[in-house]
Amino acid sequence: MADSAEVDAPVNNYETKDVLPYASRVGLQAAAVGTFVSTVQNALSSHSRGAMGFLTRTGGTIGFFGAMGFTFAFTESYVANLRQKNDPINGATGACAAGFLAGVRKRSIPAAIGGCVVLGAVMGGYDYAGQITGSPGLSWEEKRKRFFKPGTPIPELPSASTSE
Repeated sequence: MADSAEVDAPVNNYETKDVLPYASRVGLQAAAVGTFVSTVQNALSSHSRGAMGFLTRTGGTIGFFGAMGFTFAFTESYVANLRQKNDPINGATGACAAGFLAGVRKRSIPAAIGGCVVLGAVMGGYDYAGQITGSPGLSWEEKRKRFFKPGTPIPELPSASTSE
């Protein structure tokens, strides 16, 4: 009886994620986005600091974006490794932690809780819908094969040379 329960149990195909390399990579990518946002903020405001204003005046945006990206990726992969599952809860907890960080920047606990709830719900719903980046989709060749009709084979013609 115990053997049938072992056979019916689903096989867990989870592969552990390296937390720090993944979080560092996402944090750097988010910091690059923060650099772009800081540059736009600098360009749209009037000041006497020149082009370096994107580092001196609005440079905190760069660090904030990097911290949010790192926090999201770290929490998501840590929870996934802890639970040994890839599901929407991982993304929701990562987004909740990043949203909480956004509220802490405003120095408001209600804003932190609200950011956690809103970002967690949005990311959890996005993951649940199966549209998260990195999920394996159809390859270009599979899409092409599904688009075109399958060809009919060309019948072979009898050869012209006969050796009789």
